[in-house]
Amino acid sequence: MWKFIAALVLAAASFGLGFYFGQRPVGTLQQTVSDLQHSLTDTSRNIFDTTMGIERDLRRRQGLLDTKSRVIQAKSELFDKNFGEAAKELGEAAEALETATKGAKQDESILAARALTGTLREVRLELSMGKAVSIKKLDEIQREVDRQLNK
Repeated sequence: MWKFIAALVLAAASFGLGFYFGQRPVGTLQQTVSDLQHSLTDTSRNIFDTTMGIERDLRRRQGLLDTKSRVIQAKSELFDKNFGEAAKELGEAAEALETATKGAKQDESILAARALTGTLREVRLELSMGKAVSIKKLDEIQREVDRQLNK
């Protein structure tokens, strides 16, 4: 008796599945698989782009933090009247910021960071030449670095 019921259920399931898949053309399944492939490709591309964007932003932020610490150290050296050391710290701050922006896409944050690098190099040159540089100028640079970090 159980064999007959099992055979009947198996035959009904086979008939039902055959009827279900027979109603759908083969092209529909191929189209579905193709759509899933494109969707997977787009998703993986988006994930890769997002990951690369996070890495670039992290590198830029790390360079800005290093620059900020060097500017603060340069201010300290300027207070102590160590102009050579202050110029050296500003040069290293400019190098750190330039390294962080190297190879990055041109956008407004990168352009602002490059302008800040130019300002750091100008102030370093003024210190190297023996010109007096005010603490206010270094405060402005520090505020600009903070503005870039808050973006």
